[in-house]
Amino acid sequence: MDKLYDLIIVGAGPGGLAAAVTADKLGLSALVVDEQPEPGGQIYRSIERSLPENAHVLGKDYFAGKQLVDEFRASGAVYMPNNTVWNIEDSFNVDTVVTDTLHRVRARQLLFSVGAVERPVPIPNWTLPGVMGAAAADILFKSADMVPEGPVVLAGSGPLLLLAACHLIDNGVEIAAMVETSGMRDYLKAIPHLPGALRRSSYLFKGLQMKYAVKRAGVPVYTGCRDLSIIGKEQAEGLRFTCRGKKKEVPAATVLLHEGVIPNLRLTQLLNCEHEWYAPQRYWRPVLDQWGRTSVPGISVAGDGGGIFGGQVAEVAGHIAAINIAYQLDKFTDSERDRLAQPYLNKAKREKLIRPFLDHVFPPNRQALVPPDDETVVCRCEELTAGQIREAIAQGARHPSQIKIQTRAGMGPCQGRMCATTITEMIADSCSLDITTIGLHKTRSPQQSLTIEQFASLELGESS
Repeated sequence: MDKLYDLIIVGAGPGGLAAAVTADKLGLSALVVDEQPEPGGQIYRSIERSLPENAHVLGKDYFAGKQLVDEFRASGAVYMPNNTVWNIEDSFNVDTVVTDTLHRVRARQLLFSVGAVERPVPIPNWTLPGVMGAAAADILFKSADMVPEGPVVLAGSGPLLLLAACHLIDNGVEIAAMVETSGMRDYLKAIPHLPGALRRSSYLFKGLQMKYAVKRAGVPVYTGCRDLSIIGKEQAEGLRFTCRGKKKEVPAATVLLHEGVIPNLRLTQLLNCEHEWYAPQRYWRPVLDQWGRTSVPGISVAGDGGGIFGGQVAEVAGHIAAINIAYQLDKFTDSERDRLAQPYLNKAKREKLIRPFLDHVFPPNRQALVPPDDETVVCRCEELTAGQIREAIAQGARHPSQIKIQTRAGMGPCQGRMCATTITEMIADSCSLDITTIGLHKTRSPQQSLTIEQFASLELGESS
């Protein structure tokens, strides 16, 4: 790329696309870098080629994203699909990799809209074939029109678990059971947040509709469940769990696990942005102001990478961030910025009213955060168990980096994406420490494995 961009946006989900559209309208030169082959992110994945017959399954919320993608395609923003950001240096040099080639592009401002990742659910035998995340199964349907082999058991907590169940039902997949780790006690804890949720009653109505669809399909639903484990030795054969003090087993060919999603922090961690702990859903998120600005000048965040609020809030946040970035680049005055942003700020405030209620209704299962069984695999890359992690803690490790040095946990291809949150929870639990005193798993470049040949191909400077 033979130029310095006003704005580089990492991520082509709703937040990134909205930011690109607004940035272009405000006269900014914008580049969108995304690792997927098509715009849309996870929420609107493959929307440009989604089959018409899937409209009744994916619903109007999904297809509403088509207009945003069309606006992005019609804008003057430059688009680099199939590119993964593996490094960011000072002066906002962004290094990407596509196939076997590395590129470097430069910007005056950066906006991260990299979304969320599905929280790992380390239960006994979760690494067996036939076990996957509920969100991952939903993505597989959107991108490849594939559904898991039935009968299927869905287990865990969160609105997405219910959505995935409805998609499977609409696709004719047999669901053997829904095993929910949240229960009536969580609903009672959420009551103080109900008045705000009632102001966004459409969300509540949608949730009731999905629950009714599951009931109408005759799916057995178990709530308040604990002691989840996968049945099987070579392949998943079902789910074992405890419900109201009784042990139960449900045979299944596929088990879909889900305990919510958490912000993708790889890039904000890399640039040493300040982060804060969000207790209701037990995740870290970057500290942001109303404009999406982080503690590092020139770095902003839009979407679930800054806290889980969903696609509509992500889109609004993208518009807000782009307006403020244009102001920071002297495109207009602060009063003009406030005037342009106010409708979006008002909408963001309204859309967020439902979130405290949902976050308390669907807390992550304690046993998924801190695996009680020492034989449960925590680090899939290095095949390290909870018992081995606890042994390292007993020997004095008090930070994920110390666990990493002693055991190699987090040193595999995923670089801690599948184990870092669990390890931090285990340290806090074993040592009776406030998790905020432990801190985050350290991340560094390269953000993905690279070969010597790829490094040799790096096109430095402003070329591409």
